[in-house]
Amino acid sequence: MLMLILSIGLHAQTHNLEYYIDVALQNSPLLKDYQNQIVINRLDSLIHKAGYKPQADLSSTNVYAPNIKGWGYDTGIINNGTFSALLTVRQTIIGKGNKKTQLQSYSIENQALQNTAKISEQDLKLAVASQYVASYHVLQETLYNKELLDLLKKEEGVLKKLTEKAVYKQTDYLNFLISLKQQQLLIDQQTADYKNNIALLNYVCGIVDTAYVGLKNPNIALLLPPSFENTLQYERFRIDSLKLKNSDDQIDYAYHPKLEIFTDAGFNSTLTYQAYKNFGASVGLSLIMPLYDGGQRQKQHNKIRASEQIRQSYLDFSRNRYRQQLAQLYQQLQQTDDIIRQAREVVDYTQVLVEAHGKLLQTGNASVTDYVLAVNNLLNARHTVVQSMNNRMQIINQINYWNYEK
Repeated sequence: MLMLILSIGLHAQTHNLEYYIDVALQNSPLLKDYQNQIVINRLDSLIHKAGYKPQADLSSTNVYAPNIKGWGYDTGIINNGTFSALLTVRQTIIGKGNKKTQLQSYSIENQALQNTAKISEQDLKLAVASQYVASYHVLQETLYNKELLDLLKKEEGVLKKLTEKAVYKQTDYLNFLISLKQQQLLIDQQTADYKNNIALLNYVCGIVDTAYVGLKNPNIALLLPPSFENTLQYERFRIDSLKLKNSDDQIDYAYHPKLEIFTDAGFNSTLTYQAYKNFGASVGLSLIMPLYDGGQRQKQHNKIRASEQIRQSYLDFSRNRYRQQLAQLYQQLQQTDDIIRQAREVVDYTQVLVEAHGKLLQTGNASVTDYVLAVNNLLNARHTVVQSMNNRMQIINQINYWNYEK
């Protein structure tokens, strides 16, 4: 497995965070679903708009009812039969305000779909970046531990010769050898963990690949978060408000008079007398005027007002939660930066101590136990730095989640 670590820079393919985000966005079936829903909604709008145009249809009804020796339908009703072929044209008269309100509902729905798609895109970017950072963290720890393993291997050869010359005890050498084997085991475990993290990263992005890859430093820069009124979450509440206003307007328009003009032309006859003269035309007007509905109209308006109060409550709660979350994240970021600074100082000191013990070890003037302890301290200090750097990038990733391109 150590050869796999060495091959990262030489043979393995290396990707950056932008590569995985781009692939994830391209492969996401959810984002494709939203794009198709937007297209479908636009088509529904065009279909609805086409309904405002005159509607024409051709109909033909032909009935023959024979009367044999007095047996048959009453001739006063059916008159032996009816024959018709008519072209009918209908036009619904609707006010401009009503038409605009109905079509506006499709526009609002499109805005909602586009905003939801952007939120899903941000969620996907957050998930990909989070898994990428976690994978990169394991890779960095593995490489750091490999450096320590190389150092231990270098000292092992010297210590073995000094042990053979009775400068060090056999037990000292065995204790050192155990530490070396433990370091080797740790790297093997981290290598397997890294491969599992890469597999999970591929899974999130929809990549079918089991090849060993290297990762570049994500270098996630901290972006200034927008005000709550410029976030996608606020935009969702704004669109919900537009939906409620549109529904409220449609309630009133539903109680406006409904007027329809229709006309037809063609042949309509019983074929009993001068059928050739039964070609003609007609024109008509249909009017529906709502008068009383038992108070349903006002109750529907009350429902809209109640929904608006609920929307406003959730909006206020989301605004406060947004501010609180950002305050906590910035506090965590400051604390993490302090830990990184202190941990790096510890790394510098322990690095010097390990080097000093290493020189003394080669001359037989250092305790093997002290040397192993110094190496373990360096290992722990580096682990703290890498873990804190991982935490820092995860925090920045969460802060940057609120930024988006309008």
